[in-house]
Amino acid sequence: MQSRHYSPRPLPQALRGLDQLALDLRWSWNHGADQLWHRVDAQLWDATRNPWLILESVSETRLIELAGDGAFLAELREQLAAREQHLHGTPWFTRQHGDLHGQIAYFSMEFGLSEALPIYSGGLGVLAADHLKAACDLGVPVVGVSLLYQRGYFRQKIGAHGEQIELYPLNDPTMLPVTPLRDDSGAWVQVSLQLPGRQIHLRTWQVQVGRRSLLLLDSNHLLNDPADRGVTGELYGGGPELRLQQELVLGLGGWQLLEQLGIDCCVCHLNEGHAAFAVLARARQYLRAHQVDFDVALRATRAGNLFTTHTPVAAGFDRFEPELIEQYLADFAASVGLPVARLLALGRGNPQDAHEPFNMALLAARGCGAINGVSRLHGVVSRRIFQSAFPRWPEAEVPVDHVTNGVHTPTWDSPEADKLWTAACGKGRWRDTLEDVEGGLRGVEDEALWRFRCASRASLMQFLRGRCGREVFNPDVLTLGFARRMTGYKRTTLLLHDPERLLRLLASRDRPVQIVLAGKAHPRDEPGKQMLEQWLAFASRGDVDGRVVFVEDYDLAIAAELTRGVDLWVNTPLRPWEACGTSGMKVLVNGGLNVSVLDGWWAEAWQPELGWALGDGDEADDAAVRDARDADELYRLLESAVVPEFYARDAAGIPRAWVARMRESMARLTTQYSTNRMVREYVERYYVPLARACRQRVPEAARQLEQRYRQLAQHWPQLHFGNVAVAADAGRLRFTVQLYLGDLNPDFVQVEAYAEGRGEEAPVRHPLQRGAPLAGAANAFTYEGELATGRPAGDFTPRAMATDGDLLVPLEADFITWYR
Repeated sequence: MQSRHYSPRPLPQALRGLDQLALDLRWSWNHGADQLWHRVDAQLWDATRNPWLILESVSETRLIELAGDGAFLAELREQLAAREQHLHGTPWFTRQHGDLHGQIAYFSMEFGLSEALPIYSGGLGVLAADHLKAACDLGVPVVGVSLLYQRGYFRQKIGAHGEQIELYPLNDPTMLPVTPLRDDSGAWVQVSLQLPGRQIHLRTWQVQVGRRSLLLLDSNHLLNDPADRGVTGELYGGGPELRLQQELVLGLGGWQLLEQLGIDCCVCHLNEGHAAFAVLARARQYLRAHQVDFDVALRATRAGNLFTTHTPVAAGFDRFEPELIEQYLADFAASVGLPVARLLALGRGNPQDAHEPFNMALLAARGCGAINGVSRLHGVVSRRIFQSAFPRWPEAEVPVDHVTNGVHTPTWDSPEADKLWTAACGKGRWRDTLEDVEGGLRGVEDEALWRFRCASRASLMQFLRGRCGREVFNPDVLTLGFARRMTGYKRTTLLLHDPERLLRLLASRDRPVQIVLAGKAHPRDEPGKQMLEQWLAFASRGDVDGRVVFVEDYDLAIAAELTRGVDLWVNTPLRPWEACGTSGMKVLVNGGLNVSVLDGWWAEAWQPELGWALGDGDEADDAAVRDARDADELYRLLESAVVPEFYARDAAGIPRAWVARMRESMARLTTQYSTNRMVREYVERYYVPLARACRQRVPEAARQLEQRYRQLAQHWPQLHFGNVAVAADAGRLRFTVQLYLGDLNPDFVQVEAYAEGRGEEAPVRHPLQRGAPLAGAANAFTYEGELATGRPAGDFTPRAMATDGDLLVPLEADFITWYR
């Protein structure tokens, strides 16, 4: 893979390196270069925030002028020097884990790096991009893999009657900060996949993100027929067949691209089940390289695969009809010597049910060495969702952990915030381990915090006035932000439950409130569109008088402006449907506060001194009762807590209690809910252990593991309990258990006394030790153990489970038998 830059037009010698800056999306968070691009073309910069488009659009005359502008050239040299320092520095990962060889391939259907590269729809893509940016800051060797959509996600316009209109402008690659991916000979790298009766040809592109790269595949190839050229047309567009085609391109095509480029990936990270076909492609590569069968290849490679699920309900997973999978994956199955029925079984809860749809999340789970949700609560929810895949295991032991999401703080801080944090904590504060950040922020005086907050709010007012083309909002009024996808579970209209009560809040003479809104409804989500229309109708009422503003065509640029400027971020999801919900994290660095349902990240972050909690964490079934209760509590919080605290000023005009809450939120939460913390957690909990485990599964070790697994599968049904006795004495329980093993090797069986956890307590797992063989039995033993506990003997049940130092239990070896 060549890293040389791509410049279709010559630049004056004095401007050498300007194209490299334009193509490196590090400018999307390294705001030191903003002024440089503003000087090239202020109008285009303000309109597009796309340096590459600016460089491709300005005239030769303007370039010649800049080549003679000493001040501009000095600024260019400064930015090029900063880039070189970034590229050749010694980052955290190199210092801590420099002995880990290979890269982490991060697969995602979307990446929201910048509004200049519109290949994202929302939270999933923004999270993927923030992950890649933090990997760049920390030096973690992540390479992103995704698709270059010709039209991306839809753009939104509001019609004359308040209806959402969807538009699909073309993504012209020549105007995007992407370059054709070329091999060492200079040829454009291409990938071909076998589809039913034909091949699909894929162009490839590269996006530079500082030290890291994002690789993109694109089906708009002249050798494809018109239908196949449109496979990468729209993000989340079309029906099931198009979605399957896109996921095949991402998973199979993406891994094939890495293979063609010779990129050695020790870990494959699937950001949602969309990318699960990558585990099949990785196994096929191993199969061909080492001449093993598919089961051994999957056994060898899955130890290095990680599956991050963002889905809060089982119905949210992608499912495909068996006939469609057979049609599209028959050639792949044949290429690895696998019957199609065996391949289908990898994506079914019941492998024997020929009519069950193929579930991409189950494929990901069966092809990975670890699974994680994206918040503590989502980990609990995900264990419940995946319980059906481990039916004999307690929910607490379903092998799904969690890493709570974060946001890339340098992307989301305002210029005002950047100045404040730099003064308090230093320029390189977000690029290391963050230990000193909280203490630095705590040293900022109340006056400075309040001036910063007021300046941020004023900047938002300036943006809204420019966007709306009229005078809107007062820079001294409490400003609420509410921006997200318009859909049912997010309860976008909860604030409208009692419009007159809301109006009284907004129109208060002495303590007014104003609300800025943004968000899109999916083109096929009619209830979501109706929610949007309800807000627009309310905002247009004469008595609302401009106190509610809706900003159409919600994108990254608008999200940044809102999260930088609002005083309070409102979040009202239906618990526990918000897997994490990172939008509220984006206000933290900017001094904004949160009022939210105790769902997602807020369920673990909230403390009374940090913001406001809506609800008590219950999950009531009656929707109408729940919505009425939560709406009433939200109004009450605003009326009796939020608004009074914001307007309670001292003689200097400072709301001391509000500022104290700001300080606690900024100091304690900004670092904790950053992608810096999140990516370091992925590295230390997953990437490093998975990479090492995968390296150990050399072909012979993988063959032995697969053989051991098959022996367990064959002989486990023979295992059964004999007599079981439990003696209680002075708070101690003594267990004596007889176990008949059939043909199982006793070294691969573990026996425990198990009791469910009570309340917040973890389950009790007390191992029993193997003793003497049972007389006359071919392969049976007594297992014994003693436990000090205040719980009665009836709480405990003996169980036998597979145990192995190398097989992952229960993720890849879920053999378990209970006494009763």
